[in-house]
Amino acid sequence: MSEGKSKAPKADGSGRFLFPRGANYLAPVAGVGVVGGLLYVTTLFALGASPKTLAVGYQPIQPVPYSHALHAGKLGLDCRYCHTTVEKTAFANLPPTQTCMNCHSKIWDKSEKLKPVRDSWTSGEPVHWIKIHNLANYVYFNHSAHVNHGVGCVECHGRIDRMDVVSQQQPLSMGWCLDCHRVPETHLRPKDQVTNMGWQRPQGADPFVFGVDLRKQYKIHDYAYMTSCYTCHR
Repeated sequence: MSEGKSKAPKADGSGRFLFPRGANYLAPVAGVGVVGGLLYVTTLFALGASPKTLAVGYQPIQPVPYSHALHAGKLGLDCRYCHTTVEKTAFANLPPTQTCMNCHSKIWDKSEKLKPVRDSWTSGEPVHWIKIHNLANYVYFNHSAHVNHGVGCVECHGRIDRMDVVSQQQPLSMGWCLDCHRVPETHLRPKDQVTNMGWQRPQGADPFVFGVDLRKQYKIHDYAYMTSCYTCHR
């Protein structure tokens, strides 16, 4: 046999093929897997980052048509009149029926819209309000830690004083929280303005520079702690 020509297969045929015959099917299977995997990852990311998944705009119908635009906006009720625990505990409580009846035993005391409140007052059964801002069970969030360090209600809840029906304004995602924790200075305000939805920084003030002084006053943790896993996952 001349040099350069391929050798003939062995008598038992073992030198004829480098791979078993079944390998012929691997190429199309691998191709389908790659294309399918890319489609899966793309779809997963698109759905995971969509407003519907993150609950932005979630606006359930409550058992009583309570208007924050009227109470917190027009009438100027402080958030803490109803949500009494935001400065003291991790949980922001919903107001008991007694709080509603402080006014509505005299005002609109015959309104059909307020019948669930009057029924609650008579029976002792609380009004079953629907929670709007929900965090995963594995996330630790403390309202008092934020409120007592100059983070305004509007930062998470938006201009709730303009909402007839409350809706979720922010995604409340891990990335969204970290954006604030990395640069808390731009989200700080004087403590006595925390519930003031319309508060503005002094005209011409740089948000970061203005917040640096407040951060020092409030003795907010260093950046390493603010972005540590333990801060939110305990």
